Amino acid sequence: MDTTTSVTARWSSVPDATTAVMYGLAVTLGAGNFVAVRVSNRELAPFWGAGLRFGLAALLFVAIVVVRRLDWPRGRDLWLTAWFGVFGFAAFYALMYWALTQVEAGLASVVLAIVPLATVLMAAAQGLERLRPRVVLGAVVAGVGIVWIVVGDGGFAVPVGALLAMLAAAVVTSESVILGKQVSGNHPAVTNAVGMLVGSVLLLAISRVAGETWALPTRTDVVVAVTYLVVLGSVGLFALVLLVVRRWTASATSYLFVLFPVVTMLLDAWVSDVPLTVRGLVGAIVVMAGVWVGALSRQARAPDLGPGRPDRRAAPVVPTRTAEAHDPTST
Repeated sequence: MDTTTSVTARWSSVPDATTAVMYGLAVTLGAGNFVAVRVSNRELAPFWGAGLRFGLAALLFVAIVVVRRLDWPRGRDLWLTAWFGVFGFAAFYALMYWALTQVEAGLASVVLAIVPLATVLMAAAQGLERLRPRVVLGAVVAGVGIVWIVVGDGGFAVPVGALLAMLAAAVVTSESVILGKQVSGNHPAVTNAVGMLVGSVLLLAISRVAGETWALPTRTDVVVAVTYLVVLGSVGLFALVLLVVRRWTASATSYLFVLFPVVTMLLDAWVSDVPLTVRGLVGAIVVMAGVWVGALSRQARAPDLGPGRPDRRAAPVVPTRTAEAHDPTST
C-alpha cells in the first residue's frame, strides 16, 4: 500500500464529528487571517507580504514531505495541483491583500460569504451539479446584503475597485476549492507544498513588477501577525481544509466562508478597534440568509439529480493518478 492509499484509508475511517471539529477550527483560523492580514499590511507591501507568507509556509510543507518521504504528484495530478496554487494562493491572495489595504477585514469577510454560492454556480457550469432555482434565489439575497453593506447614504462606502477585487477573489477561491477536491486523494502536505510554492513565486513576481519594497517586518505586532499567518493561517488552515474536503464535497467545504463574517467582525472589533455598526450586522445577516437559502438548508443540500444521473457531489470529479490506488470516496 503506497503513502496516498494509506492516508486515504486512514482518513476514510475518521468519524464525521471529528471532521466537523476540524471544520470549526478551520473557520476560526480563517477568520483570524483577515485581521492578521490587515495588521501585516501596516508595514509590508501587500503582494510582498503574501508572497513572503506562502514562501515560508511552503518551506514548512516541503520539510514535512521530505521528512515523511511522501510521494510528489505527477502528470495530471501535478498539473491540477499547480492550478490549485495559481487560483487558491496567487490570484486569491493578490486580490485580497490589495483589497484589505482599502477596506476593513469584517467587510471583506462578508463579501466572501458568497463563495459557497459561487462554488455551486461554478460546479453547475462545469457539469458537477445541477443548477436549481433555490440557488439562484440565494445568490440574489446575498447580493442584496452586499449592496446594503457597501452602499451608504452618500453612495459606495468602499472604493469600487476594492469591491470588484473582493468579488473576483470570491470567484477564484471557489475554483480553488473545486480543484482542491480533485486532488484531495493526495496528502495535504504535498498539495500545499506544490500549491504554495507556485503561489508564492507568482506573488513575488507580481510584487517585483509592482515595484514594492522587499523588507522583513520589524514592528512587534506585524511580526506576530506574519508568524500567525505562516504557521496557523497557512500551514494549519490549509491542511485542515484539504482534510475536510477529502470527506465532504467541495460545496460543503466552501461553506466555511459563511461563518467568517461573524467571527471576523468580532475579532476586528477586538484587535483593531473597528466599531460594529448596525448596517454591517444587518447586511451580514442578509448575506448569510441568502447563503442559507441557496446552499446550507436541508432542501438546498438534498440531491436533485436527473433520472439515471449519479450523485456527482459524492463521486470523484476527476480521476487521480491511478484509479485503483485511491479510495473512491476520497476525490
